[in-house]
Amino acid sequence: MCISTAAPAIKAELGLSDSQMGLVFSAFTFSYALFEIPSGWLADRLGARITLTRIVLRWSVMTAATGLAGGFLSLIAVRLLFGVGEAGTFPATARAYAHWLPTAERGRALGLAIMMGALGGAATQPIVAGLLSVMSWRPVFAIFGAVGLVWAIAWWRWFRDDPAAHPAVNAAELVEIRGGGADGRHAEGGVPWSALIGSGSLRALCAMYCAALYGWYFYLTWLPTYLLRGRGFDIKNTGFLAALPLLSVAAGVVAGGWLVDRLAKRIGPQRGRRLPPLVGFPLAALAIVGAVMTADPLTSALLLAAAAGIAALGMASAWVVAIEMGGPHAGVVTGTMNMFGNFGGALSPLVIGFCLDRWGSWELPLLSIAVLYVVAAACWLVIDPTERVLPGQASPSAPR
Repeated sequence: MCISTAAPAIKAELGLSDSQMGLVFSAFTFSYALFEIPSGWLADRLGARITLTRIVLRWSVMTAATGLAGGFLSLIAVRLLFGVGEAGTFPATARAYAHWLPTAERGRALGLAIMMGALGGAATQPIVAGLLSVMSWRPVFAIFGAVGLVWAIAWWRWFRDDPAAHPAVNAAELVEIRGGGADGRHAEGGVPWSALIGSGSLRALCAMYCAALYGWYFYLTWLPTYLLRGRGFDIKNTGFLAALPLLSVAAGVVAGGWLVDRLAKRIGPQRGRRLPPLVGFPLAALAIVGAVMTADPLTSALLLAAAAGIAALGMASAWVVAIEMGGPHAGVVTGTMNMFGNFGGALSPLVIGFCLDRWGSWELPLLSIAVLYVVAAACWLVIDPTERVLPGQASPSAPR
């Protein structure tokens, strides 16, 4: 969020082109994607406590280091190292939820987790815009880098990988956690790569997430620049309007998480976990098309925000399916899905930067987001939410 809001100031000071700024955005996402599976594997074996502590310490240092960049190459180097350090965040979180939460509560919990990330990003946009009006972009990164250090200390002191080892968990809670399908096993032996590669549902899940995050990364990278240059807003309004899609995502993921859990109970996991993304992605595509076609800047900004929230309805579905598909290898399975998702995310800023340099066009990259949202919806027709990677894993519809 810091770098997307500060992008115009960074470009001006370092003399970067749109294509170079697209590479800066994508460098993080590319290295993040490459290291998702190794970091997910570590989370399966070491647990979420040590994995997330390491990740947040690393990304805090690299956030601060972004403000030290002296040119294009050093900025690229920092962003690549940033991505390596942050990889595994969501797989480690998924691993923690697999240990701690009954199956019936995971959709809501994942929706809350993604919601808080979106709210944090939404708060960051106007704060950074305000700071940029009184200081250079460089110290802004140092200020935000300090936040994660506080979190890492608190997390290490409070969290335990095994609910039974946490002093605040009583016997009744432990019975509910275990009886509700929480998987307390750590991964043993090798990763079942042949089963992973052979899973049609996992391949479709990865393709879906690739298409979904292609659109998501527009909001994380180029949206403030689009509002400034493409729609003529000033920096103050840009900070607020760039935060709206993240607020919309926060509402969408919470609603989607609640719907996933409720629909799975009422109509079964097969249909219940497909329905929110099957409805959400096509509607989001229509909203993107409307944002491109309208001549009114405010209407365009509001439609983009609406599209972000509607597309987010399916995010909790994806993570719940990946966690349950993986079982004791949930870190690797969610890491695989997120790796392909972030490859799509890495492509998005490159496409936008290329279209701006080559044709000066915002319309083409925005319409490509709409097309890929339709592709994401089509993938859910292939995904089987009850499929399990390892033989013998119980499905959520099976008696426990």
